[in-house]
This record gives sequence, structure tokens and C-alpha cells, in this order.
Amino acid sequence: MSETASPGERIPITRPFFDEEERLAVQRPLESGWVVQGPYVREFEDGFAAFVGSKFAIAASSCTTALHLCVAALELKPGDEVIVPAFTWVATANVVEYMGATPVFCDIDLSTFNLDPRAAERAISPRTVGIIPVHLFGLCAAMDQVTELAQRHGLWVLEDAACGFGAEINGQHAGTFGIAGAFSFHPRKSITTGEGGMVTTANSSLNETTRSLRDHGASRTDLDRHLGTKGYLLPEYDALGYNYRLTDLQAAIGVAQLAKAPWILSRRRAIAATYDEMLGGLGWLRTPAVPAGYVHGYQSYVTLFAPDAPTLANATGLATRRNALMESLDRRGIASRQGTHSPVLTGYYRSKYALKPDDFPNAVLADRLSLSLPLYPQMTESELARVVEAVIETGP
Repeated sequence: MSETASPGERIPITRPFFDEEERLAVQRPLESGWVVQGPYVREFEDGFAAFVGSKFAIAASSCTTALHLCVAALELKPGDEVIVPAFTWVATANVVEYMGATPVFCDIDLSTFNLDPRAAERAISPRTVGIIPVHLFGLCAAMDQVTELAQRHGLWVLEDAACGFGAEINGQHAGTFGIAGAFSFHPRKSITTGEGGMVTTANSSLNETTRSLRDHGASRTDLDRHLGTKGYLLPEYDALGYNYRLTDLQAAIGVAQLAKAPWILSRRRAIAATYDEMLGGLGWLRTPAVPAGYVHGYQSYVTLFAPDAPTLANATGLATRRNALMESLDRRGIASRQGTHSPVLTGYYRSKYALKPDDFPNAVLADRLSLSLPLYPQMTESELARVVEAVIETGP
């Protein structure tokens, strides 16, 4: 499984890996005539559950809708508060807003880019009902501390595992620590269905509720009606649900991608190890941290631009220098990105909740100084060498 690129070809930030298996997989639902949620969705769910070690897996149309299904199933309501990290893709907070509840942001650990459990504890109030830790960029959050904190305060834990495929702590996969997890199959993720998501849970009630809610609140699916008796009768609709279904076309791709997952993850880790080796000695760039007992999935390879010890006082100047580096890489045909953004700096949340960046210093620094480098499983040695050379030559 390898592809080559010409020396002058632009190196993207990522590239999904497809071959003949995905092309054939898409044809099968077309040939069967069953293209909506059906047998391939069920096969993908079963395979995904087995891969991550979850009792149940429930496919959805995206990770955002998977998270939304979970908070709806958990009966999140107006007046409730949910703790979320201040450095994460905005969807983590959005699903709390969708329910009329309040996302309460807490700062992160700048060494891991993940939620700081100490900051989370300081954010707990009498209205707090849950915590949504994020396994950002493929590294698990500090789940031992998060789950202990939640148990002590009687809170649920919903894992935003959008980037968490392949991430583990002491052999336990992301998405299996809390009451549920939610994964993404966006093209930037390690395995993709174009758009798509998955809920994982060991909770039977949550499994049943999310399955119903993703399908308008139906009491049984079209596939169950087709395979069972009295399929001519419509199901009951006793709950207000959504149309968050994954199609069989997408799931067929997911089945093919899941078969490649061990190779995809091993390649991503091998490329990350080369980056670590070649860039780890640079005094101005912090490579990704991996605590003892953790396995990184490397959905992205995100570093921290830190030629000087970063503070809020020098963040603007450092961000200008980071952006200049990214511009230099771009001119050399190499894509780069900031890791993600900080919702506390976005117009909607900053305005609605009168948020002050100084209250989330590490999240602000991560927003301003994170630097993601190209990473995809079919990346060639020459492409990797080009990136490393360019980073070293264009650095401060």
C-alpha cells in the first residue's frame, strides 16, 4: 500500500487513503439497491465496536450529530452546565448549546493540548451535570483523573473522540472510558467515510435511545422491518428525534477503511516517529507529548511554536512569527495549519458569555502557536524529507 508523488508536487496537510477496495465497496450497495441505513451500516457498527472494544456502536451522519444524540439521550436541558475544554473544535461546545444548556469552558494542559482536570474541577458548579473531554489530535485526555473527578461529583462523562481513533491508555481505547464516546470519519481523520460519525457505549439504555433518536425517534429501523415480521407497518414515534443516519454507501466505505485500520495507524505512528526524531532537537518547536502508558493515534501531528517561553504577553509576536513560518512553508508547496481554534476566542461564545481570553491562557496560546504538519499514511520518504528540511530551513 504505497503511492508516489513527484518531487515538485504540493504536499497537503492530509490525504485519505483509498484503493480498489473502496471503489468496489461503493458499488455493492448500488448493485443491491439498498443505499440508505442498512446492512453495511450494521456491519460497520459491529466491526467498529470490536475494534475499539465497545459493547455497542451506533453510526451517525457526523461526529457532531453523534455528540448531539448523546447529550439528547442524556436528557441535557436548559439550566444545565457542561464542562468543555477551551481549545477544541467548536462542535464540542455547540452540541451543549443545541440543548439550551450552557458550555462552561476550562483551560487545557499546554503540553498535551487536552483538558486540564484541575481547571475542570474549578469550573464545577451546582448546575454542572457532565464533562466532555476531548482526545485532541489523537491523544487521549487524562481519563483516569477526569473519570475520578466525575464520579466524585456525580457527573457523566461523554468523550469527544472525533480525533481519538487508535488512541489508548494502558490498552483501553478512547471512547470506552465514559458513558459514551463519539468518533468522526471526516476526511481529515485516520479512517473516513467522507462525512460520518459513531457513538460507542456499554450502556444498553443509551444504545437503544441513540439508535431511535438518529432515525426520527422510530421504534425500529427500516432494516429491522425488512428482516422481521409485519414490515408493512410503520414504526411508532414516541420521541422527538432527528435524521442523523449514515447511509449504506458511506458505511460500505467504512467497512473497507476499517480493514485497513491497523496499517493506516502503524504508518501514521511511523511517520510521527520520524518527525519526532528529526525535529525533536529543535529548541523552538515542541513535538507532541505522549505520557507513559498512552498510545497516540496521530490524527494530526501538532507541534507548538515556542522559540521563546510562550506567555500571553508575547503571544501576538510569536503568532506573527509562526504565521510567517507557515507562509514560508506554503511558498515551498507544503501545507500546514494551526492545530484547531479556541472557542473562547470565537465571536459567538466570546460575545454570548462575555469570555475573557486571560481566563484561558493555555487555550489562547495553543490557538495562536500550534502548528500542524502534513501527515497521511501514504506519505513518501521524499515528501517527509521535504517537510523536515523546509521546517528546519525556514524556522526562526
